[in-house]
Amino acid sequence: MERPDLNGLIAAIVTPMRSDASIDEESLRRYVDWLAGQGVRGLAVNVDTGEGPHLFPEERLRILRIVAEQAGGRVLVVAGLAASFTEQACRLAADTARAGADALLVFPISAYQGEPLDPEIPASYHRAVAEASGLPLIAFQLQPALGGVNFSAETIEASFDAKRFVETARLVKSLPSGPTVLNGNDNFLLEAYLLGAEGALLGFGTLAAREQVQMHRAVRENDLPHAFELRDMLQPLCDAIFALPVRDYRARVKHALMRLGVIDEAHVRPPLRPLSKDARDLVDGALKEAGLR
Repeated sequence: MERPDLNGLIAAIVTPMRSDASIDEESLRRYVDWLAGQGVRGLAVNVDTGEGPHLFPEERLRILRIVAEQAGGRVLVVAGLAASFTEQACRLAADTARAGADALLVFPISAYQGEPLDPEIPASYHRAVAEASGLPLIAFQLQPALGGVNFSAETIEASFDAKRFVETARLVKSLPSGPTVLNGNDNFLLEAYLLGAEGALLGFGTLAAREQVQMHRAVRENDLPHAFELRDMLQPLCDAIFALPVRDYRARVKHALMRLGVIDEAHVRPPLRPLSKDARDLVDGALKEAGLR
């Protein structure tokens, strides 16, 4: 199994929908083409930004097939994997691999909850998913307040016995297998790169993607004045997208993409709610301030 190059921006994509909450496949294809032209390293499909938890299993596979087909090898396709137990995860992983994913973003499961966490629980889970899919994995570290877990050093070391994983925790850079460190915090755009992240997987990465790619490049080239200039331009838009309540960020991203002419409509699937006029105005103002409209 060849490990993909994840150095760069992986944009977590939304799922365009029509007014009846069905998938807008035409908008999805146009959206993939647009993002692939922005210089991103990859697209993350069926994750939280794309309302993955609100999609039927057959919809997730259909979306993945469309994205993989439309991307046509121009960018990597990373598929979210959310399951409840190991056997279910293995079946989903195998289906996802057959549908065209290049890598899997493996979300934490409820079995991780509670302290102390036996390192073998997440380690064996990731090993089983890797074996079932044959794909590289991105292990998703999410703060407990949001339903995730902070992996201990022992857990990470146990997971890397298989030498098959890509990890988000910074401390794994000391491991001999040399995994790629990705930032997953949308409000930490520039700082994460300065602290050593080699790439990012972000919902905000689907907006102003070209500018975020330029910021990543500026840091790698040690052009920090330009990197800070881009950060200062992007941060107000990022703050508007992730304003309280944070659950509305998906609708805000869709509204922004609609304003940019990338997708046709900004519908989200219930129980998520459409944006109020004030919320729409906030996003419109932030897009204008960032020079994107």
